[in-house]
Amino acid sequence: MNKIKRFFTKILTFLKEVRLEVKKVNWPTREETLRYTLIVIGISVAIAVFLGTLDFVFATILDKFIL
Repeated sequence: MNKIKRFFTKILTFLKEVRLEVKKVNWPTREETLRYTLIVIGISVAIAVFLGTLDFVFATILDKFIL
């Protein structure tokens, strides 16, 4: 029974510490979150276009010269 009590005490202590740490977090504003999200989407699209272009170029080269 003592082990069970210690287990729940540890869980309670952990949750209290988590609550304290979450209060210290510097959360971004709504505008910052939107800006960062758009930046990530933009970079992802740019990389996808770049890789798609490379794939097309290499596939074309292979079709014309090798196959």
